[in-house]
Amino acid sequence: MSGLFSDEDDKLPPPEPAGPGLFGESEPAAAPAPALATPAYRVLARKYRPTVFDDLIGQEAMVRTLRNAFALGRVAHAFMLTGVRGVGKTTTARIIARALNCIGPDGNGGPTADPCGVCANCTGILADRHPDVVEMDAASRTGVEDVREIIEATRFRPMQARAKVFVIDEVHMLSRNAFNALLKTLEEPPPHVKFVFATTEIRKVPVTVLSRCQRFDLRRIATAELAGHFGRICEKEGARIEPEALTLIARAADGSARDGLSLLDQAIAQTEAGVTITGGQVSDMLGLADREAVFDLFEAVMAGKPAVALEITDKAHARGADLGVMLQDLLELVHTLTRLRAVPALRTSNDLPEAERTRGVALAEALTIPVLGRAWQMLLKGVAEVETSPDRKAAAEMVLIRLCHVADLPPPGDLVRRLTEGGAVSGGGSPAPSGNGGGGARAMAGGGGAMLAVPAAARLPASFREVAALVAEQREPSLHAHLVHSVHLVRYAPPVIELRPQAEAPRDLAARLSAVLGEATGVRWTIALSAQAGELTLAEQGTAADTARRQTAAQHPLVQAILAAFPGAKIEAVHDSRTDAYGLPAEPASLLQDAPPADDLEFAPPDEDGFNASDDFDSWDTSP
Repeated sequence: MSGLFSDEDDKLPPPEPAGPGLFGESEPAAAPAPALATPAYRVLARKYRPTVFDDLIGQEAMVRTLRNAFALGRVAHAFMLTGVRGVGKTTTARIIARALNCIGPDGNGGPTADPCGVCANCTGILADRHPDVVEMDAASRTGVEDVREIIEATRFRPMQARAKVFVIDEVHMLSRNAFNALLKTLEEPPPHVKFVFATTEIRKVPVTVLSRCQRFDLRRIATAELAGHFGRICEKEGARIEPEALTLIARAADGSARDGLSLLDQAIAQTEAGVTITGGQVSDMLGLADREAVFDLFEAVMAGKPAVALEITDKAHARGADLGVMLQDLLELVHTLTRLRAVPALRTSNDLPEAERTRGVALAEALTIPVLGRAWQMLLKGVAEVETSPDRKAAAEMVLIRLCHVADLPPPGDLVRRLTEGGAVSGGGSPAPSGNGGGGARAMAGGGGAMLAVPAAARLPASFREVAALVAEQREPSLHAHLVHSVHLVRYAPPVIELRPQAEAPRDLAARLSAVLGEATGVRWTIALSAQAGELTLAEQGTAADTARRQTAAQHPLVQAILAAFPGAKIEAVHDSRTDAYGLPAEPASLLQDAPPADDLEFAPPDEDGFNASDDFDSWDTSP
């Protein structure tokens, strides 16, 4: 057993002398004073958080309404603030809480839209330590018990402030039972209680809750507004930054001030003090391709130069750019060019960056809407492919190569114009004139025609199809549907009709049809039921006729040329203006006859605007 002083104590160093030595040695040097702790750094998103309504950017409509409400004394008891992340929902809730409880520097003020910021209530709310302003995160407290705590707290008057304010963030995360528990208190709260809800998913909030709140939709902040806001903050921080870098940060923020300030914080931190932050540095930080490189890539793709396009992407990839993001940049550029093409007035807008104002306008003038639309569709599918591909770089390169290949192909309208005007491919007859006349057939999205014109009461319907059309005009949709799908015509000798109904047809079909026809024509009709097979139903006849038209159209040389030029394209529908609402020829004809020859189907010629490609080829899938 070790003694009172173990051997380990012998190894310890002797204690330092506390004063002068016995033989007059000098005093030991005083220990250095501890260094003052460096104050914790506050990120820009917190340092420049708005404290008054005037500090909010991009929310003018909401600010104007709230200012008027305070001025008129018409402040609601519950607010619902909705919008994307980082646009100021929680910040607005805190400003409302201070505006309700501000007492002014002299302590005698009332509710105001311009809180002083120096009274005890303002400073307490700003520091998140006021006992009468309760913030709850509904993402972590979703149950009924959490809401019951709030309901219980509403029964007591405020301890210091004028009103108790309950701020519930991400309110859409509350459970259904929690919402139900809150409804009664929310509808008739005590006069000293205010509710402010914030959510990014307004559709998930029950309508019963929304109807009890004053709703404000906080919009995304425009890129120009964000860039200007970030520029003012950089001046206060003493940071130097290029306008292009500010624009890149603002665009990456996607309308969120908080996201943008976080990116600005990162951009400032990556450079030394006094050094200007460039657009290239921000582009590298964000993993974006250089804007000029995006234009170069798009021009190479539209010129059909895959070698140049891949060289650009290789350089961007070597710099660390994500080619999937580069495709998204191309997609955004196509959208911008399409807007410039469709709305020429945008070309003089000050909101456009310099690259879009110069190179973008030139590209918009050179490219047509069909070409841009085709590029948009292919890039949209390409971005999805990249996201699901195990090799993002390879997938992005395949998309670009396909775009280069398609760039050599003319759009459908130009192809039809070349084939028609050049005479390389001709139809069986002369082209039908454009317009309502001509009776030509053409491939287009949708089909169908106008209802058959029904004779006057003095005359009887000439065919069973006219009978069905007459029933439709008499607003008998159920009876009309059965005449089209569930009835086989055996004999038509007006005013006698012999039918074979199918099993799903109603038992009173004959009586209903006789009554409708009698009232419409003034003639007594006899509807006889038969067991003979009869003709196909009108729906079956229409399907057979449509199949015959598709087969005939597919054999047409012009259609074959288009299908060959656009791999993967397909015929969605063939509309013949000579057919009625049932897809049958206007004049009664037996389906047992042979289908009309290919020469009977003529394609309308291209018009002066490019064959109306947007109308006639919307249903053609021209993607590779």
